[in-house]
Amino acid sequence: MTDIFSKEKRSWIMSRVWSQDTTLEIKVRSLVHRMGYRFRLHRKDLPGKPDLAFISRKKAIFVHGCFWHGHNCPRGGRIPKSNIQYWNDKIKRNIERDKQNYIALESLGWKILLIWECELKDPDQIKSKMESFLKN
Repeated sequence: MTDIFSKEKRSWIMSRVWSQDTTLEIKVRSLVHRMGYRFRLHRKDLPGKPDLAFISRKKAIFVHGCFWHGHNCPRGGRIPKSNIQYWNDKIKRNIERDKQNYIALESLGWKILLIWECELKDPDQIKSKMESFLKN
């Protein structure tokens, strides 16, 4: 099947996809901040550059888009209609890179919480999940 967009249009669309400061990430940051917690963003000295790093607690939160990180929900299970092999390989590489980063962080004594895009539909559930993670 051919792509419905020209190469130039597809390139422009993909250039608008951010790797940090995404809407999802900003929602989580806002919620955590209102809960009274302070954090650092995208620490380059930590494996995987966690979206939120709580240095004194040695805890990190990653906010993942379901499609980009291969979540097992309907959105994460979507398969693009064009360039299928490229996207399958890319998502597999993302998953493997994420695993390696989690292992490296945990070996440094850090605890990790993953928040998936689909979970943000229920802010109360996310709030209690983060509260439990950050308190213990």
